[in-house]
Amino acid sequence: MRKSTLFPAVLLVSSSLAATLANAAKLEEVVVTAQVREQNLQDVPVSVSAMSGEKMMEAGINRMEDLQAYVPNLTVTESGISTDIFIRGIGTGMNQGFEQSVGMYVDGIYYGRAQLARAPFLDLARVEVLRGPQNILHGKNSIAGAVNIVTASPSDEFEGLISALYEPEYDERVFDLMLSGPVTDTVGFRFAGRVRDTGGYVEDPFLSLDVPQYDQATFRGKLQWLANDQTTINVKLELGSFDSLGRQAEIINNEPSTSSNPVLAGRTQAEILDRTFLPPFVNLDTDDSVTNTTQDYVHSTNGNYSNNDTQNLTVNAVWESDSGHTITSISGYLHYKYDDLCDCDATAAELFKFGLKENYDQFSQELRWVSPGGEAVEYIGGIYLQHNELHFEDVLIQDSDVVVQLINALDYLELGMRGDLDPLAGGLSPEEVLGVGDAGNAIADITAPRDFYSESDIASAFLQSTFNLRDDFRLTLGGRLTYEKKTGRRKLDYADLDGNVLPVGEVDTVAAITFAAERHDLQGSRSETHFSPLINIQWDYSADGMAYFTATQGVKAGGFDARSNASPSDELVVRNPGATVANQIALIGTFEYDEEVATSFEAGFKTGLLDGAAELNLAYFYTIYEDLQVSLFDGTVGFKVGNAKEAVTQGIELDGRWQITDYFMLGGALALLDFEFTDFSNGQCIQDQIPDAANGRDCDYTGKTNQYVSDWSGTFLMGLKAPLTESLGFGAQLDVVFSDNYNPSSNLDPRVEQDGFAKLNGRLGIGAIDRSWELSLVGKNLTDEAVIVYVADTPLSKTLFGVTSHTAFVEPPRTIALQFNYRL
Repeated sequence: MRKSTLFPAVLLVSSSLAATLANAAKLEEVVVTAQVREQNLQDVPVSVSAMSGEKMMEAGINRMEDLQAYVPNLTVTESGISTDIFIRGIGTGMNQGFEQSVGMYVDGIYYGRAQLARAPFLDLARVEVLRGPQNILHGKNSIAGAVNIVTASPSDEFEGLISALYEPEYDERVFDLMLSGPVTDTVGFRFAGRVRDTGGYVEDPFLSLDVPQYDQATFRGKLQWLANDQTTINVKLELGSFDSLGRQAEIINNEPSTSSNPVLAGRTQAEILDRTFLPPFVNLDTDDSVTNTTQDYVHSTNGNYSNNDTQNLTVNAVWESDSGHTITSISGYLHYKYDDLCDCDATAAELFKFGLKENYDQFSQELRWVSPGGEAVEYIGGIYLQHNELHFEDVLIQDSDVVVQLINALDYLELGMRGDLDPLAGGLSPEEVLGVGDAGNAIADITAPRDFYSESDIASAFLQSTFNLRDDFRLTLGGRLTYEKKTGRRKLDYADLDGNVLPVGEVDTVAAITFAAERHDLQGSRSETHFSPLINIQWDYSADGMAYFTATQGVKAGGFDARSNASPSDELVVRNPGATVANQIALIGTFEYDEEVATSFEAGFKTGLLDGAAELNLAYFYTIYEDLQVSLFDGTVGFKVGNAKEAVTQGIELDGRWQITDYFMLGGALALLDFEFTDFSNGQCIQDQIPDAANGRDCDYTGKTNQYVSDWSGTFLMGLKAPLTESLGFGAQLDVVFSDNYNPSSNLDPRVEQDGFAKLNGRLGIGAIDRSWELSLVGKNLTDEAVIVYVADTPLSKTLFGVTSHTAFVEPPRTIALQFNYRL
C-alpha cells in the first residue's frame, strides 16, 4: 500500500463527523525495511514514501521515471545521454564518470549507475523512497536519498498472474507473467517476466517514425531454500534488455543569431540550414522539417537508438540464532552494457552524431548483523566490500558534407580565420576566390574517439545502535567508516572513419574552434577515507504519535570525469602551421573532481488520527552541501565536471492519508522546497551571457536555485473500492499530480522555464470480489499537459551560427490504456 499524503484541509472536518467516520474504517499498516528491520512506516524516523507493487501496476508505473509523479521532491528524467535522479534539489548531472547522489538498492544490491534507472520495473513487493542523506545503513554515495526496491519473494502457496495492457493511441503493449509457489517442503520458486513495446508520441516526419519506441523484456527467477530451522538462502537471477529507437526531444526555440558576422547576424538556425543566404557553392540539401522549432511533439532527426542489456545475480543468506540475532550475507554480481547512437544536433541536417558504448561490472559483498528488537540496546552493524570496473567509449562522428560546407563558407566569410588559405591572397577579388575557404576540409570524414576507464575498490564498516532509554524515548547513534580507491584514465584523439589516427595539424585547430575539443591522454588515481556519523532522537509523545530529530553527515566520493573534451591544462591548442591568422585557442577541461559533503538536520512528527482511520506526517529539513558535484555543458558537444563550493537546501514535506470508510480513501503529499547556491562562482554561462566570474570565463551562480527545483509540488489522490454484487466489485482512483514552475536546464536559462501544472491520472475497474480477475481503464495525463522535463543548449547552434537554440525532452501527452489481470 502506498504511503501517500494528505493536505491539512482534508482533515478539517467537524468533530462529530470525524468521530462517526473514525468508527467505520481503519488504515492498513504499511510495513517497510527502510532501516533494515521490518517496521511500521509510522515508526521510521525518516521522511519516506512507500508504494506497493500492486499500486504501481494499477497506476501504470513501469519504471523509475514514472514513479516521480507520486513522490514529491523526487525527479527522474531521461536526458540526452544519461538519466538524472534528484531528491530535494540534489542529484547527479550528465557524466558517465558519476555515480548517482540518489542511491538505488535492489534487494540490497547497490545500483549506482545512471543507465540502470531506465530499466523497467518487474514484479515488485514495494518501492521505498528515503529523502535526505542515507549514509549509514544505505552507505554507498546515497548523499541525497535512497530508493529501496524490493522484489516479490516466492509464496507459501501456488499463485500466478497474467496481466496484459494495451494503449491504442501510441501502441503500447505490456504483458506480465508471474508464477510462484513451493517446489518441495523446503524450496520455493518464483518466476516473473515482462515484455513491453510501444510506439511513440513524438512524430519524426524525416524518418517517417513515431518515437521513442521501446522494446523491453525482463525475466527473473527467484529460489528460496529453507536449509534448516535457522537458515534461509535466496538466489535471484535476472536478465533484461531495454532498447529504444528515437528520443522524445525537440527544438523548442530558435532565436536570431547574435554573431558579429554580418551575414549570419539576425538569421535563425532554420534559415541558415535552409541555405537561403549562403554562397552558391554551399549546397546543404537539408530537409524542410529543420525549420520546425516549436514544442509540438514533432521533430526531425537522422536517427537515435539505445540498446541495453543487464544481468544480476544475488545470493542472500540469512541465519537467525535461537536468541534472535540475525546474520545476513548479501552477495551480488551486476553487469550491464549499452550501445547508443545519438544524433545530438537535434535536427535532420547532417551535422554530427555520437556513438556511445559502456560496459560495467560490479561485485559486492555485505555481511550484516541485526540484534533482536525490543531490548534495551539494539544494534545493526556490518561490513561492505565492492569492486567495480567501468569502460566507457564514445566517438564524435563527422561524416557529413554539411558541416564541411558550412565551415568552408564561414572560413570564407571570416577571411580565412579557420583554415590555411587566405581567400583574398594573390590580389584576387572575392568573386574570383568564391569557395576558397578550406577549413571544413580539415574535418571532413573524421572521428574523435574517446576512451575512458575507471576502477574502484571500496571497503566500509558500519554500526547503528538504538538505546531505548524509556518506553517512549530512544536515542540512536550511528557511523560508517569508508575507504575508497579509484583509478581512471581518459584519452581523446582525432582519426579517420576507419579509426586511423590523424597527424597533428589543421584538424586540431578547426576542431578546437568548432567542437571545443583537443587531443589528450590523462590518467590518475585517488584514495579517500571518510567517516559518516548520525544521531537521532525519537519521542513517542502519545500512543499514536512520534516526533524525531536527526543530524547526520554524508560523503559522496570524488572521481574522474568521463565526458570533458579537453584537459585541465589551459595551454594553447597547437596552432595550425599554415594558418594566415592566429587561431590558437585555450580550452580548459576537467579530469579529477573532489568528494562532496552533506551536513543535514531533519525534524518531524508522525501521528495517527481518528482512532486509526487517518495519519498525518510532517518533516522539516535543512542540508548544507559542500563541494557539490555538478555537470556543466560546454556549449558545444561536451560536458565537464565542477564542484560548487556550497549550497543549501531546506523545506517542508507533509503527507498523510485518511480511510474515510471501508471503501473510500483520501491521500496526498505536499512538498515545499527552497534551494540556494550560497557559493558557486564557476557555473556555466547561458547563451549570450557575458561571464561575470573572476576568471572571465564562467558565471556566478551564487544566490541562484538549482535545476528541477519547484517551490512546491505534490499529489492528491482519491480511491474507491466497493462491491456491486456478492461476486463483483468496482474500483475507481483519481490522482492529481501538481507542481509549481521549475527550470529543467542545468544552466538555469530563464527562457526555458517550465510553467506550473496539474496532471490527472485515473483508473476505472471492474472485477471479481476474490480478485481472480479485473478489467480496468488506466489514464495518464488526462489533462493533456505539455510538460518539459529536461532542456539543453542545442549543440553547435551558438558556436557555429551564433544562434540561441534549446532542445527539450517532453513527457507523453494524454494516454488511456485497457488492462486485464487474471490471477491463478
